[in-house]
Amino acid sequence: MSLKSLALIENWPVPTAAAGVVRADGTVLGTHGPAGHRFPLASVTKPLAAYAVLVAYEEGAIELDEPAGPEGSTVRHLLAHTSGLAFDEHKATSAPGERRLYSNAGFEQLGDHVAKATEIPFAEYLRQAVLEPLGMTRTSLDGSPAKDAVSTVDDLLRFAAEVQAPRLLDPRTVAAAMTVQYPGTKGVLPGYGHQNPNDWGLGLEIRDSKSPHWTGASSSPRTFGHFGQSGTFLWIDPDAGAACVALTDRAFGPWAIEAWPPFTDAVLAELRG
Repeated sequence: MSLKSLALIENWPVPTAAAGVVRADGTVLGTHGPAGHRFPLASVTKPLAAYAVLVAYEEGAIELDEPAGPEGSTVRHLLAHTSGLAFDEHKATSAPGERRLYSNAGFEQLGDHVAKATEIPFAEYLRQAVLEPLGMTRTSLDGSPAKDAVSTVDDLLRFAAEVQAPRLLDPRTVAAAMTVQYPGTKGVLPGYGHQNPNDWGLGLEIRDSKSPHWTGASSSPRTFGHFGQSGTFLWIDPDAGAACVALTDRAFGPWAIEAWPPFTDAVLAELRG
């Protein structure tokens, strides 16, 4: 089976695009475009970083509810964007747990926290804990754990299969990562404005009833994942039993807001058909 809907990326106004869909058992249902081409991920880096943080938690190097980040904040707050840290500045603008302030700085502090606890630079820890075991040989973190990974559709499909059927983590840890942390917290979803509530798990954004949203109208409320400002996204829809990755080399903007939801709806319709 090869999903015809993936060919819709050819209509996107981007220089280069690649996409793919994978089932929980690792079966790749199809790819379209250069699936081995390395694209900057921007914020799709965060789910990879979060997974490494959760490995550090399971290894006993850190605890989710230990202090990290600004005063009163924990590892869990940082993963769930509720530490109070500003978007790109290492300064607190609200108390922990009060608002969902999407923060690159928070993920940078997570990386520093894990590096200190494990005595391994975070990029290397990510490689050893996640990338190498999953065979993600074309993926690397070349800077901030918030936004500086480079990867391919092929590699991210390996990661998306892992999240759906975990081998590196206890399934209960992954279930917690896709469960709303600090329910009822409102905030801004970058590119999509104020959301009330603005639900997140541990490093993963949860669709729930958000509107507008970058996933499809037919995406289940349980859908979770991330998109990036480099024109990239990864979603996992547990109800559909599949995950989708799309990578481009054009910055996120009105084109993506217009193109992504109908693409996702077409993929889901084909999966259900």
